[in-house]
Amino acid sequence: MGIKPQDILVLLKIVAMAKLPWKQSEVADELGISRAEVCHALDRCAGVGLLDEEKRMPQKAALLEFIQYGLKYVFPAKPGPLCRGIPTSHSASPLSKKIVSDPGDSYVWPSPNGAMRGQEIEPLYPSVATVDFKKAPKLYEMLALVDAIRVGRVRERKIAVEELSKRFRE
Repeated sequence: MGIKPQDILVLLKIVAMAKLPWKQSEVADELGISRAEVCHALDRCAGVGLLDEEKRMPQKAALLEFIQYGLKYVFPAKPGPLCRGIPTSHSASPLSKKIVSDPGDSYVWPSPNGAMRGQEIEPLYPSVATVDFKKAPKLYEMLALVDAIRVGRVRERKIAVEELSKRFRE
């Protein structure tokens, strides 16, 4: 039983909610995916050890280890053509505050509602660019950090793992 990109998205959403109670239907609605996809994602994550047996609590250490060492190989990302979109990776907070980069070296998820021009990075899952991140700023930061691990250079990946680790402890 393998995992799919939406599985990581679902787990990050649950981690971002901290200790708040959650329902599968709410997670599905907020992520723009079906309830069945959330249910299947939870099953797959429990099956590979990224979620507890009750399918309620992500195994944060295992998830962080997978993101750090495996994600870029299983769900790689490569910069594409210039487009308008939502900043990600080192172009989004918190990395944009820690890494100085050339304005022409921006990465974005393609979106007509985006405020930045940059190289296209395909989101971990297509619905990511439609999520209302004003309601889920922690999720946005974690997804941007995940993209830095998927597409970034060694220094960016190292800082992204440190920042992600901080958010997992909160």
